[in-house]
Amino acid sequence: MVTFELTRDLPLAFTGLVVAILFVQSSLDKVADWKGNLEYLTSHFEKSPLAPFVPVMLITITVMELATGVASVVGLAYLLATGSAIVLFYASIVGSAAICGLFFGQRIAKDYAGAAILIPYFLLLMLMMILSLPARTGVIAGAS
Repeated sequence: MVTFELTRDLPLAFTGLVVAILFVQSSLDKVADWKGNLEYLTSHFEKSPLAPFVPVMLITITVMELATGVASVVGLAYLLATGSAIVLFYASIVGSAAICGLFFGQRIAKDYAGAAILIPYFLLLMLMMILSLPARTGVIAGAS
């Protein structure tokens, strides 16, 4: 049975914690101020080909962010309890896809500074993905 090992798992645990905070806060902010976010994004994309899709994009990104945040919280608890990083691995995939969606939108809206700000978050998710690779940790879901 594999358990949490401090020297092996601590970097991943802290990475997962930061990702959990980032995505839970961001998604809850979107839910709490849905109208304000929708108004801001509608004006942000008004001159882009994405303008008609803003409500759908906001729903999609919010769901992806919430899924990433919740999966990171669950994955962190699962890592501490079992030593398995598999849930954090899947959280990193969904989070990376969310950041790619945000990056695409910022580039299409020609907000190049806004797109550039997303790169550190993407790199954080890549780090979490690398640290949680099933082959790296030796823990694969369902394996004994």
